[in-house]
Amino acid sequence: MQSDFQHFIQENDLCTKTNRILLGVSGGIDSVCMFHLFRISGYAIAIAHCNFQLRGDESYGDELFVKNLAEEFDIPLFSTRFETKQIAESEGISIQMAARDLRYEWFEEIRDRYSYDYIGIAHNSDDVIETFFINLSRGSGIKGFTGIKPKTGNIIRPLLFASREKIVDFIHTNSYTYREDSSNSTTKYSRNLIRHEIIPMFEKINPRFKETMLENISRLRETECIFKGQVDIHTKNITHISNKKLFIDIEKLNHIELPKAFLYEILSPYGFSATQINDIFNSLNGVPGKQFFTLTHRLLKDRKELILEEMRAINKNSYLIESKNSEIDKPIQLKIKKSEKDEQFNLIRNKNIASFDLDLIEFPLVLRKWQNGDYFMPLGMQNLKKVSDFFIDNKFSLLDKENTWILESGNKIMWIIGHRIDDRFKITGNTKNILQIEFVKNL
Repeated sequence: MQSDFQHFIQENDLCTKTNRILLGVSGGIDSVCMFHLFRISGYAIAIAHCNFQLRGDESYGDELFVKNLAEEFDIPLFSTRFETKQIAESEGISIQMAARDLRYEWFEEIRDRYSYDYIGIAHNSDDVIETFFINLSRGSGIKGFTGIKPKTGNIIRPLLFASREKIVDFIHTNSYTYREDSSNSTTKYSRNLIRHEIIPMFEKINPRFKETMLENISRLRETECIFKGQVDIHTKNITHISNKKLFIDIEKLNHIELPKAFLYEILSPYGFSATQINDIFNSLNGVPGKQFFTLTHRLLKDRKELILEEMRAINKNSYLIESKNSEIDKPIQLKIKKSEKDEQFNLIRNKNIASFDLDLIEFPLVLRKWQNGDYFMPLGMQNLKKVSDFFIDNKFSLLDKENTWILESGNKIMWIIGHRIDDRFKITGNTKNILQIEFVKNL
Protein backbone atom coordinates (compact mmCIF):
# COMPACT_ATOMS: atom_id res chain seq x y z
CA MET A 1 0.00 0.00 0.00
CA GLN A 2 2.76 2.45 0.90
CA SER A 3 4.69 1.84 -2.35
CA ASP A 4 1.48 2.20 -4.39
CA PHE A 5 0.79 5.45 -2.52
CA GLN A 6 4.21 6.89 -3.32
CA HIS A 7 4.03 5.72 -6.93
CA PHE A 8 0.61 7.40 -7.38
CA ILE A 9 1.94 10.67 -5.95
CA GLN A 10 4.95 10.63 -8.29
CA GLU A 11 2.99 9.51 -11.35
CA ASN A 12 0.46 12.33 -10.93
CA ASP A 13 2.99 14.94 -9.77
CA LEU A 14 0.94 15.63 -6.64
CA CYS A 15 3.70 16.84 -4.32
CA THR A 16 7.28 16.26 -3.18
CA LYS A 17 8.84 15.74 0.24
CA THR A 18 9.99 19.34 0.20
CA ASN A 19 6.34 20.45 0.23
CA ARG A 20 4.26 21.09 3.35
CA ILE A 21 0.92 19.26 3.24
CA LEU A 22 -2.22 20.16 5.19
CA LEU A 23 -4.33 17.01 5.59
CA GLY A 24 -8.09 17.11 6.04
CA VAL A 25 -8.66 14.50 8.73
CA SER A 26 -12.20 13.76 9.90
CA GLY A 27 -11.24 10.74 11.97
CA GLY A 28 -12.89 8.33 9.54
CA ILE A 29 -11.08 5.38 8.03
CA ASP A 30 -10.14 7.06 4.73
CA SER A 31 -8.59 10.20 6.23
CA VAL A 32 -6.81 8.21 8.95
CA CYS A 33 -5.35 5.95 6.24
CA MET A 34 -4.14 9.01 4.30
CA PHE A 35 -2.63 10.47 7.47
CA HIS A 36 -0.61 7.36 8.28
CA LEU A 37 0.58 6.89 4.70
CA PHE A 38 1.92 10.45 4.59
CA ARG A 39 3.41 10.06 8.08
CA ILE A 40 5.29 6.82 7.50
CA SER A 41 6.45 8.07 4.08
CA GLY A 42 8.27 11.00 5.69
CA TYR A 43 6.26 13.99 4.42
CA ALA A 44 5.98 17.29 6.29
CA ILE A 45 2.33 17.31 7.34
CA ALA A 46 -0.24 19.02 9.55
CA ILE A 47 -3.84 18.09 10.34
CA ALA A 48 -6.95 20.21 9.78
CA HIS A 49 -10.20 19.04 11.40
CA CYS A 50 -13.72 20.48 11.07
CA ASN A 51 -16.44 19.79 13.63
CA PHE A 52 -19.71 20.47 11.81
CA GLN A 53 -21.72 19.79 15.00
CA LEU A 54 -24.28 17.68 13.14
CA ARG A 55 -24.07 14.36 15.00
CA GLY A 56 -24.18 15.37 18.65
CA ASP A 57 -21.67 13.54 20.85
CA GLU A 58 -20.27 11.70 17.81
CA SER A 59 -18.98 14.96 16.35
CA TYR A 60 -17.20 15.88 19.57
CA GLY A 61 -15.85 12.33 19.80
CA ASP A 62 -14.34 12.74 16.33
CA GLU A 63 -12.78 16.04 17.36
CA LEU A 64 -11.22 14.50 20.47
CA PHE A 65 -9.96 11.49 18.49
CA VAL A 66 -8.19 13.71 15.93
CA LYS A 67 -6.73 15.85 18.72
CA ASN A 68 -5.30 12.74 20.38
CA LEU A 69 -4.01 11.44 17.03
CA ALA A 70 -2.09 14.67 16.44
CA GLU A 71 -0.68 14.64 19.98
CA GLU A 72 0.35 10.97 19.73
CA PHE A 73 2.51 11.58 16.66
CA ASP A 74 3.45 15.20 17.50
CA ILE A 75 1.76 16.60 14.38
CA PRO A 76 0.52 20.25 14.19
CA LEU A 77 -3.28 20.45 14.45
CA PHE A 78 -5.76 23.09 13.29
CA SER A 79 -9.33 22.56 14.46
CA THR A 80 -12.55 24.54 14.16
CA ARG A 81 -16.30 24.20 14.75
CA PHE A 82 -19.14 25.34 12.49
CA GLU A 83 -22.83 26.01 13.16
CA THR A 84 -23.50 24.13 9.93
CA LYS A 85 -27.26 23.68 10.18
CA GLN A 86 -27.89 27.37 10.91
CA ILE A 87 -25.54 28.45 8.10
CA ALA A 88 -27.28 26.10 5.63
CA GLU A 89 -30.70 27.48 6.59
CA SER A 90 -29.58 31.11 6.37
CA GLU A 91 -28.08 30.58 2.91
CA GLY A 92 -30.91 28.37 1.63
CA ILE A 93 -28.64 25.44 0.72
CA SER A 94 -28.41 21.80 1.79
CA ILE A 95 -26.48 20.85 4.91
CA GLN A 96 -24.14 18.72 2.80
CA MET A 97 -23.37 21.63 0.47
CA ALA A 98 -22.85 24.01 3.38
CA ALA A 99 -20.46 21.59 5.09
CA ARG A 100 -18.48 21.11 1.88
CA ASP A 101 -18.17 24.86 1.23
CA LEU A 102 -17.23 25.62 4.84
CA ARG A 103 -14.62 22.88 4.88
CA TYR A 104 -12.86 23.89 1.66
CA GLU A 105 -12.94 27.63 2.45
CA TRP A 106 -11.44 27.03 5.90
CA PHE A 107 -8.82 24.59 4.60
CA GLU A 108 -7.68 27.15 2.04
CA GLU A 109 -7.60 29.89 4.67
CA ILE A 110 -5.31 27.77 6.89
CA ARG A 111 -3.16 26.67 3.95
CA ASP A 112 -2.58 30.25 2.84
CA ARG A 113 -2.11 31.73 6.33
CA TYR A 114 0.45 29.16 7.47
CA SER A 115 2.21 28.64 4.12
CA TYR A 116 1.29 25.04 3.37
CA ASP A 117 1.70 24.02 -0.25
CA TYR A 118 -1.19 21.58 -0.69
CA ILE A 119 -4.37 20.35 0.95
CA GLY A 120 -4.73 16.56 1.06
CA ILE A 121 -8.26 15.13 0.72
CA ALA A 122 -8.93 11.42 1.26
CA HIS A 123 -11.14 10.54 -1.71
CA ASN A 124 -10.68 6.92 -2.85
CA SER A 125 -11.47 5.04 -6.06
CA ASP A 126 -14.92 4.02 -4.76
CA ASP A 127 -15.73 7.72 -4.37
CA VAL A 128 -14.92 8.17 -8.07
CA ILE A 129 -17.53 5.57 -9.06
CA GLU A 130 -20.14 6.92 -6.66
CA THR A 131 -19.63 10.44 -7.99
CA PHE A 132 -20.16 9.13 -11.52
CA PHE A 133 -23.59 7.79 -10.55
CA ILE A 134 -24.51 10.94 -8.63
CA ASN A 135 -23.77 13.04 -11.72
CA LEU A 136 -25.57 10.53 -13.92
CA SER A 137 -28.71 10.82 -11.79
CA ARG A 138 -28.62 14.62 -11.76
CA GLY A 139 -27.71 15.11 -15.42
CA SER A 140 -24.27 16.11 -16.59
CA GLY A 141 -22.07 16.80 -19.57
CA ILE A 142 -19.17 14.48 -20.32
CA LYS A 143 -16.99 16.28 -17.76
CA GLY A 144 -19.25 15.09 -14.95
CA PHE A 145 -18.60 11.48 -15.92
CA THR A 146 -14.80 11.71 -15.86
CA GLY A 147 -14.41 11.22 -12.13
CA ILE A 148 -12.54 13.06 -9.41
CA LYS A 149 -9.19 14.49 -10.50
CA PRO A 150 -6.00 13.62 -8.53
CA LYS A 151 -5.01 17.28 -8.43
CA THR A 152 -7.06 20.47 -8.67
CA GLY A 153 -5.13 23.63 -7.93
CA ASN A 154 -3.82 23.34 -4.38
CA ILE A 155 -5.97 20.29 -3.60
CA ILE A 156 -4.48 16.81 -3.96
CA ARG A 157 -6.24 13.45 -3.63
CA PRO A 158 -3.49 10.85 -3.07
CA LEU A 159 -5.83 7.92 -2.27
CA LEU A 160 -7.61 7.76 -5.62
CA PHE A 161 -5.56 4.68 -6.50
CA ALA A 162 -7.01 2.69 -3.57
CA SER A 163 -10.38 1.02 -3.19
CA ARG A 164 -12.24 1.16 0.10
CA GLU A 165 -11.46 -2.53 0.51
CA LYS A 166 -7.69 -1.89 0.27
CA ILE A 167 -7.94 0.96 2.75
CA VAL A 168 -9.76 -1.24 5.27
CA ASP A 169 -7.12 -3.96 4.83
CA PHE A 170 -4.26 -1.46 5.37
CA ILE A 171 -5.85 -0.05 8.54
CA HIS A 172 -6.61 -3.46 10.05
CA THR A 173 -3.23 -4.97 9.13
CA ASN A 174 -1.46 -2.15 10.94
CA SER A 175 -3.97 -2.04 13.84
CA TYR A 176 -4.64 1.67 13.34
CA THR A 177 -7.72 3.04 15.12
CA TYR A 178 -10.30 5.28 13.49
CA ARG A 179 -13.81 6.61 14.05
CA GLU A 180 -16.89 5.05 12.46
CA ASP A 181 -19.41 7.62 11.20
CA SER A 182 -22.88 6.21 11.91
CA SER A 183 -24.36 8.32 9.09
CA ASN A 184 -22.37 6.24 6.57
CA SER A 185 -24.74 3.32 7.09
CA THR A 186 -27.96 5.19 6.37
CA THR A 187 -29.36 5.34 2.83
CA LYS A 188 -30.95 8.74 3.45
CA TYR A 189 -28.15 10.37 1.43
CA SER A 190 -27.82 9.65 -2.29
CA ARG A 191 -24.14 8.69 -2.06
CA ASN A 192 -24.87 6.06 0.60
CA LEU A 193 -27.81 4.72 -1.39
CA ILE A 194 -25.52 4.26 -4.39
CA ARG A 195 -22.80 2.71 -2.19
CA HIS A 196 -24.98 0.26 -0.27
CA GLU A 197 -27.68 -0.68 -2.77
CA ILE A 198 -27.01 0.31 -6.39
CA ILE A 199 -23.37 -0.74 -6.81
CA PRO A 200 -23.90 -4.13 -5.08
CA MET A 201 -26.69 -4.86 -7.59
CA PHE A 202 -24.27 -4.26 -10.47
CA GLU A 203 -21.67 -6.45 -8.77
CA LYS A 204 -24.16 -9.32 -8.89
CA ILE A 205 -24.12 -8.96 -12.69
CA ASN A 206 -20.36 -8.34 -12.93
CA PRO A 207 -18.17 -9.21 -9.91
CA ARG A 208 -15.48 -6.92 -11.39
CA PHE A 209 -17.93 -4.05 -11.73
CA LYS A 210 -15.83 -1.48 -9.84
CA GLU A 211 -12.71 -2.26 -11.88
CA THR A 212 -14.80 -2.06 -15.07
CA MET A 213 -16.24 1.30 -14.03
CA LEU A 214 -12.80 2.75 -13.32
CA GLU A 215 -11.68 1.61 -16.79
CA ASN A 216 -14.80 3.21 -18.31
CA ILE A 217 -14.16 6.47 -16.45
CA SER A 218 -10.54 6.48 -17.60
CA ARG A 219 -11.68 6.15 -21.23
CA LEU A 220 -14.27 8.88 -20.73
CA ARG A 221 -11.54 11.13 -19.37
CA GLU A 222 -9.50 10.59 -22.55
CA THR A 223 -12.60 11.17 -24.69
CA GLU A 224 -13.31 14.39 -22.80
CA CYS A 225 -9.82 15.66 -23.62
CA ILE A 226 -10.47 15.09 -27.33
CA PHE A 227 -13.92 16.67 -27.12
CA LYS A 228 -12.64 19.67 -25.16
CA GLY A 229 -10.07 20.29 -27.89
CA GLN A 230 -12.85 20.46 -30.48
CA VAL A 231 -14.97 22.68 -28.22
CA ASP A 232 -12.07 25.12 -27.83
CA ILE A 233 -11.55 25.28 -31.60
CA HIS A 234 -15.23 25.96 -32.37
CA THR A 235 -15.60 28.37 -29.44
CA LYS A 236 -12.83 30.55 -30.86
CA ASN A 237 -14.57 30.54 -34.27
CA ILE A 238 -18.08 31.41 -33.10
CA THR A 239 -17.48 33.74 -30.14
CA HIS A 240 -15.75 36.99 -29.33
CA ILE A 241 -15.44 39.13 -26.21
CA SER A 242 -16.09 42.86 -26.14
CA ASN A 243 -16.67 45.19 -23.16
CA LYS A 244 -16.60 42.21 -20.80
CA LYS A 245 -19.44 40.53 -22.71
CA LEU A 246 -19.30 37.21 -24.54
CA PHE A 247 -20.96 37.23 -27.99
CA ILE A 248 -21.99 33.93 -29.62
CA ASP A 249 -22.71 34.09 -33.36
CA ILE A 250 -26.03 32.25 -33.86
CA GLU A 251 -25.53 31.53 -37.57
CA LYS A 252 -22.05 30.07 -37.03
CA LEU A 253 -23.32 28.03 -34.09
CA ASN A 254 -26.08 26.52 -36.20
CA HIS A 255 -23.55 25.43 -38.84
CA ILE A 256 -21.65 23.29 -36.33
CA GLU A 257 -22.51 19.63 -36.16
CA LEU A 258 -24.37 19.00 -32.87
CA PRO A 259 -24.72 22.72 -32.03
CA LYS A 260 -26.70 22.10 -28.82
CA ALA A 261 -23.84 20.03 -27.38
CA PHE A 262 -21.36 22.83 -28.08
CA LEU A 263 -23.76 25.42 -26.65
CA TYR A 264 -23.91 23.35 -23.44
CA GLU A 265 -20.13 23.28 -23.15
CA ILE A 266 -19.91 27.05 -23.70
CA LEU A 267 -22.67 28.06 -21.28
CA SER A 268 -22.66 25.46 -18.50
CA PRO A 269 -19.54 26.93 -16.80
CA TYR A 270 -21.62 30.07 -16.17
CA GLY A 271 -24.25 28.13 -14.21
CA PHE A 272 -26.83 27.47 -16.94
CA SER A 273 -28.59 24.14 -16.47
CA ALA A 274 -29.25 21.57 -19.19
CA THR A 275 -32.94 22.57 -19.18
CA GLN A 276 -32.10 26.25 -19.57
CA ILE A 277 -29.65 25.54 -22.39
CA ASN A 278 -32.31 23.49 -24.16
CA ASP A 279 -34.67 26.49 -23.89
CA ILE A 280 -31.91 28.82 -25.13
CA PHE A 281 -31.25 26.56 -28.10
CA ASN A 282 -34.96 26.43 -28.96
CA SER A 283 -35.08 30.24 -28.89
CA LEU A 284 -32.33 30.72 -31.49
CA ASN A 285 -34.78 31.11 -34.37
CA GLY A 286 -37.30 33.06 -32.32
CA VAL A 287 -37.85 36.77 -31.82
CA PRO A 288 -35.03 38.74 -30.18
CA GLY A 289 -35.17 40.00 -26.61
CA LYS A 290 -35.61 36.79 -24.64
CA GLN A 291 -33.40 36.63 -21.54
CA PHE A 292 -32.06 33.80 -19.39
CA PHE A 293 -30.48 34.10 -15.97
CA THR A 294 -28.21 32.29 -13.55
CA LEU A 295 -27.06 33.51 -10.15
CA THR A 296 -24.16 35.35 -11.77
CA HIS A 297 -24.95 35.90 -15.46
CA ARG A 298 -27.59 37.04 -17.91
CA LEU A 299 -27.90 35.78 -21.48
CA LEU A 300 -29.77 37.92 -24.03
CA LYS A 301 -30.99 36.47 -27.31
CA ASP A 302 -30.37 39.26 -29.84
CA ARG A 303 -31.11 39.11 -33.58
CA LYS A 304 -27.82 37.55 -34.69
CA GLU A 305 -26.02 36.83 -31.44
CA LEU A 306 -26.38 35.49 -27.94
CA ILE A 307 -24.92 38.05 -25.52
CA LEU A 308 -23.64 36.86 -22.16
CA GLU A 309 -22.79 39.30 -19.39
CA GLU A 310 -22.12 39.15 -15.69
CA MET A 311 -24.88 40.49 -13.48
CA ARG A 312 -24.33 42.41 -10.31
CA ALA A 313 -23.49 39.93 -7.59
CA ILE A 314 -26.46 38.43 -5.80
CA ASN A 315 -25.63 38.22 -2.11
CA LYS A 316 -25.92 35.13 0.03
CA ASN A 317 -29.32 36.22 1.40
CA SER A 318 -30.91 36.15 -2.06
CA TYR A 319 -32.82 33.27 -3.63
CA LEU A 320 -33.86 32.41 -7.17
CA ILE A 321 -37.41 31.40 -8.08
CA GLU A 322 -37.61 29.52 -11.36
CA SER A 323 -40.54 29.56 -13.77
CA LYS A 324 -41.37 25.94 -12.88
CA ASN A 325 -41.70 26.64 -9.13
CA SER A 326 -45.24 26.47 -7.73
CA GLU A 327 -44.19 26.94 -4.11
CA ILE A 328 -41.11 27.80 -2.06
CA ASP A 329 -40.67 27.30 1.66
CA LYS A 330 -37.34 29.05 2.28
CA PRO A 331 -36.61 31.72 3.44
CA ILE A 332 -40.32 32.57 3.44
CA GLN A 333 -43.28 30.55 2.23
CA LEU A 334 -44.79 31.59 -1.10
CA LYS A 335 -47.40 29.89 -3.28
CA ILE A 336 -47.16 30.61 -7.01
CA LYS A 337 -49.85 30.06 -9.61
CA LYS A 338 -50.08 30.80 -13.34
CA SER A 339 -53.38 31.11 -15.21
CA GLU A 340 -55.01 32.62 -18.26
CA LYS A 341 -57.05 35.76 -17.72
CA ASP A 342 -60.71 35.17 -18.44
CA GLU A 343 -64.01 36.96 -17.87
CA GLN A 344 -64.31 35.45 -14.40
CA PHE A 345 -61.06 36.99 -13.17
CA ASN A 346 -61.29 39.42 -10.26
CA LEU A 347 -58.38 40.99 -8.44
CA ILE A 348 -58.12 39.70 -4.88
CA ARG A 349 -58.01 42.52 -2.35
CA ASN A 350 -55.48 41.02 0.01
CA LYS A 351 -52.08 42.57 0.73
CA ASN A 352 -50.53 39.09 0.94
CA ILE A 353 -51.73 38.05 -2.54
CA ALA A 354 -50.25 39.83 -5.55
CA SER A 355 -51.27 39.43 -9.18
CA PHE A 356 -49.00 40.33 -12.10
CA ASP A 357 -49.06 40.34 -15.89
CA LEU A 358 -47.15 37.10 -16.52
CA ASP A 359 -45.97 38.20 -19.96
CA LEU A 360 -44.09 41.13 -18.39
CA ILE A 361 -42.19 38.87 -15.99
CA GLU A 362 -38.61 37.68 -16.54
CA PHE A 363 -37.54 34.50 -14.77
CA PRO A 364 -35.85 33.59 -12.57
CA LEU A 365 -37.29 35.94 -9.98
CA VAL A 366 -34.95 37.09 -7.22
CA LEU A 367 -36.17 37.05 -3.62
CA ARG A 368 -34.01 39.21 -1.37
CA LYS A 369 -33.91 41.72 1.45
CA TRP A 370 -34.17 45.41 0.58
CA GLN A 371 -31.01 47.45 0.08
CA ASN A 372 -30.19 51.13 0.31
CA GLY A 373 -30.61 52.67 -3.14
CA ASP A 374 -33.54 50.41 -4.12
CA TYR A 375 -36.23 52.07 -6.22
CA PHE A 376 -39.62 50.93 -7.45
CA MET A 377 -42.77 52.42 -8.99
CA PRO A 378 -45.57 51.93 -6.44
CA LEU A 379 -48.90 50.80 -7.89
CA GLY A 380 -50.86 53.85 -9.08
CA MET A 381 -47.80 56.06 -9.56
CA GLN A 382 -45.88 56.94 -12.71
CA ASN A 383 -42.60 57.89 -11.07
CA LEU A 384 -39.92 55.90 -9.28
CA LYS A 385 -39.77 56.11 -5.52
CA LYS A 386 -37.03 55.10 -3.08
CA VAL A 387 -37.99 52.02 -1.11
CA SER A 388 -36.55 53.73 1.98
CA ASP A 389 -38.99 56.65 1.43
CA PHE A 390 -41.85 54.16 1.03
CA PHE A 391 -40.90 52.71 4.41
CA ILE A 392 -40.89 56.18 6.00
CA ASP A 393 -44.26 57.14 4.46
CA ASN A 394 -45.82 53.93 5.73
CA LYS A 395 -44.25 54.24 9.20
CA PHE A 396 -42.17 51.04 9.05
CA SER A 397 -40.32 50.28 12.28
CA LEU A 398 -36.73 49.03 12.18
CA LEU A 399 -38.04 45.51 12.81
CA ASP A 400 -40.57 45.89 9.97
CA LYS A 401 -37.76 46.84 7.59
CA GLU A 402 -35.59 43.91 8.68
CA ASN A 403 -38.47 41.47 8.11
CA THR A 404 -39.46 42.82 4.69
CA TRP A 405 -38.61 40.87 1.54
CA ILE A 406 -38.34 42.17 -2.00
CA LEU A 407 -39.30 40.25 -5.16
CA GLU A 408 -37.42 41.25 -8.29
CA SER A 409 -37.85 40.53 -12.01
CA GLY A 410 -35.16 41.42 -14.52
CA ASN A 411 -33.40 43.69 -11.98
CA LYS A 412 -36.68 45.57 -11.34
CA ILE A 413 -38.59 45.35 -8.06
CA MET A 414 -42.03 43.86 -8.76
CA TRP A 415 -43.33 43.52 -5.21
CA ILE A 416 -42.49 44.69 -1.72
CA ILE A 417 -43.94 41.50 -0.35
CA GLY A 418 -47.02 41.99 1.76
CA HIS A 419 -47.20 45.71 0.98
CA ARG A 420 -47.20 47.07 -2.59
CA ILE A 421 -46.60 45.82 -6.13
CA ASP A 422 -44.81 47.79 -8.82
CA ASP A 423 -47.06 49.56 -11.30
CA ARG A 424 -44.98 48.32 -14.26
CA PHE A 425 -46.09 44.73 -13.66
CA LYS A 426 -49.77 45.32 -12.92
CA ILE A 427 -52.66 43.61 -14.67
CA THR A 428 -54.34 45.72 -17.35
CA GLY A 429 -57.04 45.28 -19.96
CA ASN A 430 -54.38 43.90 -22.31
CA THR A 431 -53.22 41.21 -19.89
CA LYS A 432 -53.64 37.67 -21.19
CA ASN A 433 -51.77 35.59 -18.62
CA ILE A 434 -51.58 36.05 -14.87
CA LEU A 435 -48.93 35.24 -12.28
CA GLN A 436 -50.41 35.13 -8.78
CA ILE A 437 -48.14 34.90 -5.74
CA GLU A 438 -49.40 34.39 -2.21
CA PHE A 439 -47.25 35.28 0.78
CA VAL A 440 -48.16 32.53 3.25
CA LYS A 441 -45.85 33.24 6.17
CA ASN A 442 -42.45 34.53 7.26
CA LEU A 443 -40.47 31.59 8.62
